Amino acid sequence: MILVLNRIYFPEGTNGTLVYKGKTICHTIELPWKANRPQISCIPEGEYFIVKRYSTKFGWHLELVEVPNRSLILIHPANNAALQLRGCIAPVSQLAAPGQGRKSRLAMQQLTAIVFRELDAKESVLLLIQSQSKVEN
Repeated sequence: MILVLNRIYFPEGTNGTLVYKGKTICHTIELPWKANRPQISCIPEGEYFIVKRYSTKFGWHLELVEVPNRSLILIHPANNAALQLRGCIAPVSQLAAPGQGRKSRLAMQQLTAIVFRELDAKESVLLLIQSQSKVEN
């Protein structure tokens, strides 16, 4: 399974659209691009495998593996990247502003329903992150 995340970068945050087989699954929010600096930047564009992960804070969610110079890059619910993310990706149902969205838990449910099915069937899930446009800070 290959998911494609098309990003648009803003100084305040990064917005995206997550697509599978040409159909939008959900939108995403992230921190702005700040040269991949841990805790304050979104991760670099590229290809990352996704695995299931469990924590008491988020329950079952997703983790991107082998992110250059980063660890514990998760996909978990959040509606405000600046307040709730430290480099992770949050699915949202609607985009509200750069780095902000609405109905993240609903979007997370939709995303995990698709991805968990593949992972439970022992299929690999690859996330391809690419940009639509970039506004440098």
